[in-house]
Amino acid sequence: MPTLYALKPAFQDRLRPLVGKLAAIGVTANGITILGVLLSAAAGTAVAVLPDRPAPLLLIPLVLFVRMALNAIDGMLAREHGQASTLGMYLNEICDVVADLALVLPFAAFPQFGAWSVVAFAIAAVLSEFAGVLGIAAGIGRNYAGPFGKSDRALALGAVAVLTAAGLWPAAIAPFVFPAMALLSLLTAMNRIRAGLIGGVG
Repeated sequence: MPTLYALKPAFQDRLRPLVGKLAAIGVTANGITILGVLLSAAAGTAVAVLPDRPAPLLLIPLVLFVRMALNAIDGMLAREHGQASTLGMYLNEICDVVADLALVLPFAAFPQFGAWSVVAFAIAAVLSEFAGVLGIAAGIGRNYAGPFGKSDRALALGAVAVLTAAGLWPAAIAPFVFPAMALLSLLTAMNRIRAGLIGGVG
């Protein structure tokens, strides 16, 4: 299914000159990966500690965009500058999930969404990424299929953050926001599992 992930090649093309300069001065893919998770943890902590302030919420879309760029950069450093490693593979997948959790779970502090709904979305998002990684074991490679992949979740969460900061969520709609995103994430996991069952080796 189509997802924002399809835009990644064009995004990478724009970043390629910067990546070349970073590689030339010794910046490593693993260092970029760790920077991404630290940035997410800092933004998520700010939201959790100051849920009544709009400023930390407005950081979320910015951090999500920067993290998307960092994800592209670490992959390009690994593939195009000879930095690929088994450690890097583990860091990339684990840090992505940790960074997602760091940005999602603080929304449990907002009563209008419901803490368990936020947790359900966080779990569903992790399951969708786990299903994507298992594509490697199934013989089809890392699966990024939608309808609600990492980039799509980032766009949605950024929009939620901005609307929350602006106080624009109608009371009747807010309780359904995170359950809807959880459902889309579960559909994504199912699509990825289906692809593995159809195209896999087992």
